[in-house]
Amino acid sequence: MWKLGEMLPWVGPQLEAVSTVSAALDDIASNSLDPLVSVATTFSIDSIRPQDGVIDTAPFVAIAPAAASSAESLGAAVAKTRDIDTELLIAPLRDAVDEVSGLVAQTYFAVDALHRACELMPAMLGSDGPRDYLLVFQNNAEWRSLGGIVGAALQLHTEGGHISLVAQGSSSDFPRYDEAVVTLSADEQQLFGTQPARFIQNVTQIPDFSRGAPIAREMWLRETGVDVDGVIALDPVALSYLLKATGPVTLPTGDVLSGDNAVDLLLNEVYHRYADPRAQDAFFASAAGAVFSTLTSGAGSPSDLLTAMARSGSENRLLIWNREESEQKILDGTTLQGAIPETDATTTSFGVYANDSTASKMDYFQTLATSTSWCGPDLAQLDVTIRNNAPADAGGLPAYITGGGGQGVSPGEIKTAIYVYLPQGSTPVSIAAGGDVETPGFGGGIDRGRDVVVWTVQLAPGQSATLAAQVSTPTTPHIVTRTTPTIDEEVTSDVAPECGIPK
Repeated sequence: MWKLGEMLPWVGPQLEAVSTVSAALDDIASNSLDPLVSVATTFSIDSIRPQDGVIDTAPFVAIAPAAASSAESLGAAVAKTRDIDTELLIAPLRDAVDEVSGLVAQTYFAVDALHRACELMPAMLGSDGPRDYLLVFQNNAEWRSLGGIVGAALQLHTEGGHISLVAQGSSSDFPRYDEAVVTLSADEQQLFGTQPARFIQNVTQIPDFSRGAPIAREMWLRETGVDVDGVIALDPVALSYLLKATGPVTLPTGDVLSGDNAVDLLLNEVYHRYADPRAQDAFFASAAGAVFSTLTSGAGSPSDLLTAMARSGSENRLLIWNREESEQKILDGTTLQGAIPETDATTTSFGVYANDSTASKMDYFQTLATSTSWCGPDLAQLDVTIRNNAPADAGGLPAYITGGGGQGVSPGEIKTAIYVYLPQGSTPVSIAAGGDVETPGFGGGIDRGRDVVVWTVQLAPGQSATLAAQVSTPTTPHIVTRTTPTIDEEVTSDVAPECGIPK
């Protein structure tokens, strides 16, 4: 009788939605989570806590089959609930379906992350043989597309679950290469020049970590002779999340680095304290070494550390690239790959990537915010707002912070090149800017089938500017923007305040 009712006009979609959600929940309760529930009775999260620099990989191996089975079943449940056309439902049922669909998706993403970790972690920890990884730290005080310039690097060696720090370096250890160390495509050279492949600081300028990481690997190989198996990127905000899990760390200088002061100390205070870049590099190196020692000592709750890493990944602050293609494929579709966002039948995706053009550390004072909305059928709008929040007397800050008037930018002012990636297949309708300064025009290009608008803006302290981009593209249930991670923990909203041209 219920199935017959689903064939009726109006009432049919209501009954079908109820039966679909009920079946999905029943399958989750009866089958999907069963394998993990069984494993949970014998598993302790404390079993993955590092002991004297060693992480036991056996728990990952033990959980892997159950995680794979549960992830596959939950994925099917997500697909069922996602295919429900909620536009046909009455409001109370639509809200309930949206809530359940969200919970099912949230559960799936958590289990899927566990499944991927169980597949990838043993290999990365050297269970099948020794590995070497390059860990690079991005400095959000000088923006690059994926976060900031690469200022410090560590080489980590893993073998049988043991993790050791074997080498450290800074940007000053790398020369300015006369020619690109890897071949860049014609589209990449049109947008970024050859700088991403000639300066270690710029390897995250291309907004795709699968392009920048191999460049960093090649540069490390040239300078050290070590061909690493992968590259991992972190920023000081991600580091602050980890420090909140481990607790404060005392540095050789006597400073106490904590989750509350890491960002300010590493991205601003150090430049007031040390005028010599070599002294700055030494401070960064000591901080990196001290934090690494704390993490591998087993300090902090494993659960809190996993939460910190998950948050860093969701905010695009933790990026991973593996040279082995089969291992990198495990990360497909996750934020850990640092890829340009894809547009598909369910989601329309923009990308907004900021790059400092001042050669300064002034982006510590700058904010970048984006918002998106549908302005009509098949008409999407992206708003980008950038603001220089530096104090009025910022011109008197140390030259290393302001750039000292280089690049033709007066001390205290900030010049930024913003690369706006439009959704694949979309057609630009209007591109306009407004605010406290005039935009001298727009540049652009194409990157892997996406139209890219290049917006260059220069702001004095207190000034702001806004870009509005309208595109014609098929309407989808979701519209999102991937943005350069800054020192702000959250900079993106889902709905634009209004549609139209900024003033």
